[in-house]
This record gives sequence, C-alpha cells and structure tokens, in this order.
Amino acid sequence: MEQRVHASGHEHVSAEHTSTFELTSDDWLTPAGDCILGIEADTVPADFDDAFVEACRSHDATITVTLRAEDHEQVIEGRGHPDLTFENDRSMVGRTSDYVDDRTIVVGCDAAAADLDRDFVEALASGANLECVLTVDA
Repeated sequence: MEQRVHASGHEHVSAEHTSTFELTSDDWLTPAGDCILGIEADTVPADFDDAFVEACRSHDATITVTLRAEDHEQVIEGRGHPDLTFENDRSMVGRTSDYVDDRTIVVGCDAAAADLDRDFVEALASGANLECVLTVDA
C-alpha cells in the first residue's frame, strides 16, 4: 500500500537536521527550517487514505520513504507506531526517534535530512520537484 506526495524544492533547503526530515504544504521556507526538504506539498497527513493510516499504526509495520528529485533517489526505512494520528493538515515529519506528534508519519528512520546525499540536497535547493512515495508493509 502506498501514498504519494509531490512537493517543490526551495533555495533554503539545507537538509542539516540530524534526527528528522519534513515536507510541508507551506509555500515558504526560512533558513531555520533545516529539516524541510520540500514545500507546497500537494498532500498532507490528514489527506492520507484510511487504510494506509491504519496499516501504519503498528510497531510491526515497515514504512519505506522513497524520495526522488531529478535523477536522484534516496530511500529511508522506518517503522510504524500505534500512536500515529496522521491528523496534521500542514506538514509531515519522519523521525529517527520514537517521538510521535500529529505531524509524525514514520519513526525509527535509518536516516534524517543530514544523512541525505548532498547532490540530492543541491537539486532541492535549486528548486527541483520532489516526489515522495510512502510504502507500508504491515
């Protein structure tokens, strides 16, 4: 089961955060947003399919996040959690920790923004289109 999100890069994408990555539906980004990879996301957690959300609400769920921009692809593996709500109507966050709030879409990730390939990050900083494909295996 999968969920797709399309977003846009921005000149302030720095991908320096060491424990999270984020996509937002906001149409702006300041340099302080060092975990944000894309803006103007066309889908937010509150829009996700109910069956997808339910499948993610298990410690046993494996969630794969595939990020594509230009000819670059990054794959981040994480897991689900029973406390995931998918209620946020603005942004989605992947975390290396087990912390959950209404923005969290995956926990226990094997990478954060700072771990991403710098050529990929540069493409996003140049304004490349970003495709995020979330796949859950429950």
